[in-house]
Amino acid sequence: MRLKFDWFLVGMAVAVALAWVFPAAGAPGGWLHPELVNKLGVAVIFFLNGVSLSFVAMKAGASRWPVHIVVQSTTYVIFPLVGMLMMLVPSQWMAPELAIGFFYLCVVPSTVSSSVVMTAAARGNVPVAVFNATLSSVIGIFVTPLLIGWWLHTDGAGIPLGKVILDLLLWLLLPLALGQACRPWLKEWAVKNKKLINKIDRSTILFIIYTSFCDSIVRGVWSGKSEAVITAVLGSVVLFYVVFYAVSAISKTAGFNAPDRIAAIFCGSKKSIAAGVPMAQLIFAGDPRLGLILLPLMIYHPLQLVICGVLAGRWERRTGDDLRETA
Repeated sequence: MRLKFDWFLVGMAVAVALAWVFPAAGAPGGWLHPELVNKLGVAVIFFLNGVSLSFVAMKAGASRWPVHIVVQSTTYVIFPLVGMLMMLVPSQWMAPELAIGFFYLCVVPSTVSSSVVMTAAARGNVPVAVFNATLSSVIGIFVTPLLIGWWLHTDGAGIPLGKVILDLLLWLLLPLALGQACRPWLKEWAVKNKKLINKIDRSTILFIIYTSFCDSIVRGVWSGKSEAVITAVLGSVVLFYVVFYAVSAISKTAGFNAPDRIAAIFCGSKKSIAAGVPMAQLIFAGDPRLGLILLPLMIYHPLQLVICGVLAGRWERRTGDDLRETA
């Protein structure tokens, strides 16, 4: 599988660079009005997701429940457990904000599009990948904020969970439900305009990334945190391979055939920046540390694409049931 140029990955770097050069515009009170525009952007993303979400497509892979259990357990049990361990790393090795970012990364849903695309490229079980990626997104709407709220509460920090739930209902669940309600009339338009929807989603995410970093820069959160990027890269590599080998071993022990193992590995080891960034904007609303909190997710996203892209190309050339889990 050849890795193609991805303007979104370049866009993330550009968004961060612009935040350093023009932080005032995207900070709270700036002329871009991020307090309102970000929430409207989240609503647009999840409305379009609701229009595009096909539960009919999920039915084709619904019967492979052992695979579903492994994938969802990896996403919402194994990942969070590893994230809890990373939260225990001493502050002299990892900034507390970055540790929260790693835990947040560990509780967001799996990706949808890249999991399905890479499963297909590697000749895996595509219906199973579609089912699990979609199910993970739906579960994450409820589980992600609850896990974050629970952990930060036990850690003594805490977030206003009541306000977070209200924002999630208003700006995320309601638009998603409206999108599903409008699907009978808009599904053909959504199919014909997949590229446009993808660009709207990604452009909105880039705007949120920009404003998040603007806020943290204006408030001086990055002062003395120059080593954060290196720590985030190393932590992301360790996190990926710990989960990757865990889900590989579980799938092999469970006796999954090669196509099912491919779907389980790709869906279980990935995390969604498309869902993670908008949800973080609502969960950590007004938190000046949001730029640092999002850093692990922003690094993990391209990392998983590169590694899984290489694996997809390798596994595509396999013969019979041969499947090697080593990158």
